[in-house]
Amino acid sequence: MTLNTSTDAMKVEMQQLNWGALNLSEQKQALQRSPLVGDLALEQSVKNIIDTVANEGDVALKQFSKQFDNVKLDELALSGMEIEAACARVSDEIKSAIAQAMGNIETFHKAQAFQGIDVETQAGVRCELRSESIEKVGLYIPGGSAPLISTVLMLALPAKIAGCEQRVLVSPPPIDDAIVYAANACGITEIFQVGGAQAIAALALGTESIPAVDKIFGPGNRYVTEAKRLVSQDSRCVVSIDMPAGPSEVLVIADKDANANFIAADLLSQAEHGPDSQVMLVTDSQKLANEVNQALQQQLALLSRADIAKTALSCSRTLLVSDMNEAAKVSNRYGPEHLIIQTCAPRELLRQIRAAGSVFLGAYTPESVGDYASGTNHVLPTYGYSRAVSSLSLADFCRRFTVQELSAEGLMGLGQSVMTLASAEQLDAHKNAIAVRLLSIEAATSKDKGA
Repeated sequence: MTLNTSTDAMKVEMQQLNWGALNLSEQKQALQRSPLVGDLALEQSVKNIIDTVANEGDVALKQFSKQFDNVKLDELALSGMEIEAACARVSDEIKSAIAQAMGNIETFHKAQAFQGIDVETQAGVRCELRSESIEKVGLYIPGGSAPLISTVLMLALPAKIAGCEQRVLVSPPPIDDAIVYAANACGITEIFQVGGAQAIAALALGTESIPAVDKIFGPGNRYVTEAKRLVSQDSRCVVSIDMPAGPSEVLVIADKDANANFIAADLLSQAEHGPDSQVMLVTDSQKLANEVNQALQQQLALLSRADIAKTALSCSRTLLVSDMNEAAKVSNRYGPEHLIIQTCAPRELLRQIRAAGSVFLGAYTPESVGDYASGTNHVLPTYGYSRAVSSLSLADFCRRFTVQELSAEGLMGLGQSVMTLASAEQLDAHKNAIAVRLLSIEAATSKDKGA
């Protein structure tokens, strides 16, 4: 089987494949992400950028901004006056929309506040699970081809609610005024004009201007995603990342009664993100599949980012299945970033879903609401990582740790089992750490009895 990758401007449609007629190898190929992802030269290219930032700091960041963004920068940080001026230029309409989105996002994320655990596992043995915010976090906001104002809210608000002490925001220059306004509204004061892999390198390694952070958050293109992976494994820094959040993707499960225009609109809403985005339709209706292709043709002509969407559609496809049970199985194998279920009984089908970053139920729940203002977080795992990685939440901005406390009685009740296991593992020092304490307890007990 050869997948259709034509970008013929005269023919804009998703390739249709009969899932049941494909062998295992062909099914695997049908679920492959865009070939624009996973370029063999990508790792080396990104590694070179990281090494240059490590060696040259701010100078490298300014050179990369000129090379990649065609912007000459004197200063990487936005001053207080620049932030104030940018906020003043934002329209009241955008400010109002941001305020409503902030309200819903804050409500949903505050509800996720950690509830500590404090239990006695046996007499005299107390165990706790506690949570503390991560001190320094870096927030990456895509802004190259499209300024993602909403991503500011999805990252900055949870970081603020969690209590992260230092919140550093980076975004490609020139930073859109609304991004600056949203950051300011969320309490961000450190805003830097740098994007791409070089921004990730700066957050991980630190430069003269940009402080190194403990954890990096935010989605991005394949260069940003690869940079996040590489710095998380770099011995020159100690930094973690939120998740593999790369090019956007959506899978729509639809039955014969679904609205083809709604589906086409949802597919295009992700296809317009970038040429390496991918959209998938899984349906049991050939008629609906044909109607969706017609709707795509009509709606695409109205988009300002039509060329980008066309390229994404060339690596997207429709999978025809026998029924909705099979549709759920196909979706779980793909593990989409966004999953839209437009069926007559979406909540019933939801019971079968095991792998998805975020799920959208019913005809009146477009993916767009989750991207902006329903309250859920739109930073989600891609590339099929949703089979094991969760969507971003308040917990990601915190670190959990355990506490244990034993009384003398507790150690006496547990000590022998620990020594037995330590002996079985041939770890004598572990056993001795228990034994010396038990001897001390026995001695004290004997002394008390003698008295």
